[in-house]
Amino acid sequence: MTSPAGIRRAGYIAVVGRPNVGKSTLINTLVGAKVSIVSSKPQTTRHRVLGVRTEVDAQFVFVDTPGFQTKHRNALNQSMNRVVTQVLAEVDAVLFLIESLKFTPADERVLKLLPTGTPVVLVVNKVDQVADKPRLLPFLQAAAGRFPFAEIVPLSALDGKDGDRLLGIVGKYLPESEPFFEEDAITDRSERFLAAEILREKVFRLTGDEIPYGVAVEIEQYETEPSGLRRIHAVIWVDRDAHKPILLGKGGEHLKRISTEARQDMEKLFDAKVFLQCWVKVKSGWTDNAALLKSLGHE
Repeated sequence: MTSPAGIRRAGYIAVVGRPNVGKSTLINTLVGAKVSIVSSKPQTTRHRVLGVRTEVDAQFVFVDTPGFQTKHRNALNQSMNRVVTQVLAEVDAVLFLIESLKFTPADERVLKLLPTGTPVVLVVNKVDQVADKPRLLPFLQAAAGRFPFAEIVPLSALDGKDGDRLLGIVGKYLPESEPFFEEDAITDRSERFLAAEILREKVFRLTGDEIPYGVAVEIEQYETEPSGLRRIHAVIWVDRDAHKPILLGKGGEHLKRISTEARQDMEKLFDAKVFLQCWVKVKSGWTDNAALLKSLGHE
């Protein structure tokens, strides 16, 4: 940060981009904790998730948004697109994330949503994976001509030092303000919400293309015992009967692995022991049913 001594800044920063470009990875790096789930499957992020990073003279509130969808215009995708447009209208700055040496039609569609009255920083991800470095400069120059970006920052979303450098750049665009959240806060989401997201991430990561994005997680019971143990009962909803045996696996072994890895991540994030019990159930057509989406926590 470069604020004059004694001046505090705080603000909301949207992180936007096409699906699967690395938004959630960047948020987690900037916050220094896993507050947004990550997988190689598009449409992993479905909710508006805040990640909070507090420094001596500034508080950064990053808003992770779903990737803007143009395919499969069902109720789920429409809900996610509304989140993106609402966030862009409310924040103090925007990080527009693209991938090095790639500017796709999907990136162009997000570009058209960017506000002109708000500072927009173009973040070019995965520069560490570019073998032919001389190709980067003309790519960055071409990108600079697409929009009046306040800054252009090449980086790796996985690199903590790059994340710190980005904080120093975006911080100067935040308004003078006292912090919005407590100093030790890392997100505005409850443990219950984070538990559901972690479990959904494991489903995506461990099923690959066998299970499409039509999966949701509902926490039916969440209790914290005096010892600190979290006792969690969760339902994994799938869209089709055929998906249930895939998730369960032979003798329930696949579901056991999903549950074990999810429990381990929860224990790390909550710094407490977790008892997690999971069931798989079918709820056909949930991705295009507004009432079901609302019951599952979609805005």
